[in-house]
Amino acid sequence: MSGRLAGKIAAITGTAGGQGRAAALLFAAEGACIAGCDLKAEEARETAAMVTAAGGKMVTSQPLDLTEEAAVKAWLDGVAAHFGRLDVLYNNAGTALFDPLEQESYEDWQATLRNEVDLIFLACKHAWPHLRAAGGGSVINTASTAAVAGSMTLMRVAHTAGKGAVLALTRQLAAEGAAHGIRANCISPGMIMSPATADVIFGDPEHALHSIRDHIPLRRIGTPEDVARLALYLASDESSYMTGANLMLDGGWSCVLPGPWATP
Repeated sequence: MSGRLAGKIAAITGTAGGQGRAAALLFAAEGACIAGCDLKAEEARETAAMVTAAGGKMVTSQPLDLTEEAAVKAWLDGVAAHFGRLDVLYNNAGTALFDPLEQESYEDWQATLRNEVDLIFLACKHAWPHLRAAGGGSVINTASTAAVAGSMTLMRVAHTAGKGAVLALTRQLAAEGAAHGIRANCISPGMIMSPATADVIFGDPEHALHSIRDHIPLRRIGTPEDVARLALYLASDESSYMTGANLMLDGGWSCVLPGPWATP
């Protein structure tokens, strides 16, 4: 590895698996000290052990509910106290419930916004003073292709609203952070392979998205490592002139009309 994050302190949410675990491993391999957190205690500790076994440095807090403000503040204050600073906040964690409008209960709507928007707001709010104290830094938020387009295949009214809010919030953070050297950018993944999608979508031939690979121009499903590599770029000084951007990571899915693959 090239040490692209050498000397940086990175807080990453949702490190028990998937994209968060991939980011923790990659960021640590590139020289960052990692502070992770998750509700899943055993899996979060496994990630920390994997980072350590690979020669990296990581501390982890679990179980941590990122929708509880006091807990979020205590976590980020503790990260800054332990490492002496904070340079990167990667808001990877999030949970959504999927329903069409008329079937969406108010409770599920609130739960989705709480677990897709509130947890990012709280982490940004309480990381902000530490990023300012460090002379600036990088905030990386996780939106989605759902932030920019609706879906006629997957009914997801709360998820679409939540990810749209994350994108708008990121742009406002970019505006407010510029004077302090704080950059804020979004990653908007498309379909990414994870334990959940492997079982729920690709393990069910009747699922509406089972054949989605046929409609993706690059003809494959994304991996957690694909997302982690983009997050690495945004965390590094290589992206020092980028803020307020929304980077689509979907194999070209969002830039083409739906339809079966055609051979010229």
